[in-house]
Amino acid sequence: MAADPPRQALPPLRDVIAAHGLQASKALGQNFLLDEKLLDRIAAIPGPLRGAHAFEVGPGPGGLTRAILRAGAHLVAVERDERCLPALAELDRAFPGQLRVISGDAMKVDARAEAGDGAHIIANLPYNVGTALLVGWLSAPWEPLPWWSSLTLMFQHEVAERIVAAPGTDHYGRLAVLAQWRGEARIAMKVHRSAFTPPPKVMSAVVHITPRPAPDDVALIHLERLTAAAFGQRRKMLRQSLKGLPGALPALDQAGIDPTRRAETLTVAEFVTLARIMGARIMGQAQS
Repeated sequence: MAADPPRQALPPLRDVIAAHGLQASKALGQNFLLDEKLLDRIAAIPGPLRGAHAFEVGPGPGGLTRAILRAGAHLVAVERDERCLPALAELDRAFPGQLRVISGDAMKVDARAEAGDGAHIIANLPYNVGTALLVGWLSAPWEPLPWWSSLTLMFQHEVAERIVAAPGTDHYGRLAVLAQWRGEARIAMKVHRSAFTPPPKVMSAVVHITPRPAPDDVALIHLERLTAAAFGQRRKMLRQSLKGLPGALPALDQAGIDPTRRAETLTVAEFVTLARIMGARIMGQAQS
């Protein structure tokens, strides 16, 4: 077995930030992690990365970037802040052939085209676009698996709890159903606000998601419409919150789900069953 790549002799991240005058931008949702042992732990969450492909959003001065590169991955990093590009260029020179930096907005970048199938997405996501990016990756076509191998993403702790929430809890909602209907989601690590520069006002957590094959005959659009209606009026009974959604009330009856229940009591499997029935009914009506 080949040896792990040697750790590169790199300057401390504080020195990199000072040398390039990199103050975290509030407008870009930046908070820099400087503890390299912590960064190495985050990079280890997906498992061995030696020779694997990885994709990072918002590397900033390159703290997590260098940890991913030290782990031996071939990394594509997307950075919107042009001030950070010289610092990332130094990492490119320190890890020749491992890093490619794209200057641009991650919301507009085709991650699959840039990183390739099977890539691990690992990122300390900017708070202002983190949820939108996650939903985009979860909503990508599954054939029957998605193009990415795993998601290892830093969020505000409250958002992380919404992703992994169980039915019957306060945080359970649309994001939990979307993340869990065809994946395993867990909080892999909690990160104290003091670990960041500047410290954010809230605690953070790293969520790890691994995919499983998509359920047969369930279209994402029906699941999204169903959860939007159900959780849009989450304190109401399903017979009230779903009455404006075509096919939803008959689907409750066919699935044997009590219409007096509320959205937060339904399991992910029950939402999937309802979406499957709704889709079948809509298709049958279209063909008749």
